[in-house]
Amino acid sequence: MASAASLMSLQPGRIRTLKEGSKAGLGAGMGPVVYWMFRDQRVKDNWALIHAVHQANKSNVPVAVVFNLFDQFLGAKSRHLGFMLRGLRRVSDQLHQTLQIPFFLLRGEAEETVPKFLSECGASMLVTDFSPLREVRRCKEEICKKVNESLTVHEVDAHNIVPLWVASEKLEYSAKTIRGKINKKLSEYLIDFPTIEPQTRKWTITKNHSVDWDDLIADILSRKGTEVPEVNWCEPGEDAAMEVLMGSKNGFLTKRLRNYSADRNNPCKPTALSGLSPYLHFGQISAQRCALEARKLRSSCPQAIDAFLEELIVRRELADNFCFYQLHYDSLQGAWEWARKTLLDHAADKREHTYSKEQLEKAQTADPLWNASQLEMVHDGKMHGFMRMYWAKKILEWTSGPEEALEISIYLNNKYELDGRDPSGYVGCMWSICGVHDQGWRERPVFGKIRYMNYAGCKRKFDVDGYIAHVKKLVGEMRKRKAEDLPSQNEKAPRRL
Repeated sequence: MASAASLMSLQPGRIRTLKEGSKAGLGAGMGPVVYWMFRDQRVKDNWALIHAVHQANKSNVPVAVVFNLFDQFLGAKSRHLGFMLRGLRRVSDQLHQTLQIPFFLLRGEAEETVPKFLSECGASMLVTDFSPLREVRRCKEEICKKVNESLTVHEVDAHNIVPLWVASEKLEYSAKTIRGKINKKLSEYLIDFPTIEPQTRKWTITKNHSVDWDDLIADILSRKGTEVPEVNWCEPGEDAAMEVLMGSKNGFLTKRLRNYSADRNNPCKPTALSGLSPYLHFGQISAQRCALEARKLRSSCPQAIDAFLEELIVRRELADNFCFYQLHYDSLQGAWEWARKTLLDHAADKREHTYSKEQLEKAQTADPLWNASQLEMVHDGKMHGFMRMYWAKKILEWTSGPEEALEISIYLNNKYELDGRDPSGYVGCMWSICGVHDQGWRERPVFGKIRYMNYAGCKRKFDVDGYIAHVKKLVGEMRKRKAEDLPSQNEKAPRRL
């Protein structure tokens, strides 16, 4: 297997320098390397961690991993924070047990906590993973301004298979325009991961940095977004993610792959989907690992593998491209000109129904199919991909205009979806409501030239009544479990870790 050094030298495009440290000053360049983990919350198959260890070994300095806990990052609730923290607990354990790398948990605004940590440990380099979201990019800009002038900052795209800035240097119009660019680079970037190098110098612990995970999780979940509780169908962590991908009992590639291309758009067959989106969102599994394993099976299931890789690579990386190059990725300003014009031309069209945000959130509409999809999301933390399209388009049909529809759809998606607050979620809402990455269709009231979906069309595609019955049963079972889990007034609530 190739070494990390040789692989990194072959892939300079995966790393970019956000700040070049000066060489002046006593001891410049001799401090430790710190990896600020953010989007890619895993130890295995993590190019950012591989790079951090390699850079530390080059300078014969130690390496540490830090994670900054944004309690209120984009409105995260107990559902999101619980899944993330339980996954990070496993990251911390694995770093310590297998690599002897310390894990530090910081709390507060990263613009303050990260520079302070770097200063206290005298770091020479900060390595961080890549996110296209505005808030994260602004945060990194502030950190670069505040850190010591001798410190270098590297950003590694450990999330995309073809690094975003390598795949394209501009905003792409559609999957068609980016697909060829990505495919041209796949042979260079879709390669196996090296084993992380042994450290030449270990971190000397100068103070207690251990995390009391039990107390932290109990504290955070009791105060942050308890109205959106955790779900129990999706176990967090790297090992659980690999089990969903490759498990012998019900793994996607091992047991469920064959039906993917035929059944993935049928909401009545949810097990046809991979179930990987929460793990990909939190970086608990690498998309590159998923693609490598899937590619091995292409000869046996070519249609299913091609469909899966299209979603995993092209569509996901197209979403990152949109959010990176279009700063207005969550507003009507970010729509193409034709879409913005047709939506505004029809903004005042009469609606058959109009609903408030509160009515929509409580699934109080005249459409039982839409209500079922909303309830599935609220109670289960996920909505079938086909239903997400229908769901968002009906919000456009039932609100005062495209601006309100987009605001409500993003709010609900981010609040309840376990994989919310993600480029794919923003782009999904923008595609459904603002025609992003789509084309103009036959003009009609309210929608203008935006692609239209309706109840009758859904009935032709799948068993609508069966889906509604499935969700009704699901919600009933979850409400029953919740009632059984409630402690009595005189009983302290147990910690469920």
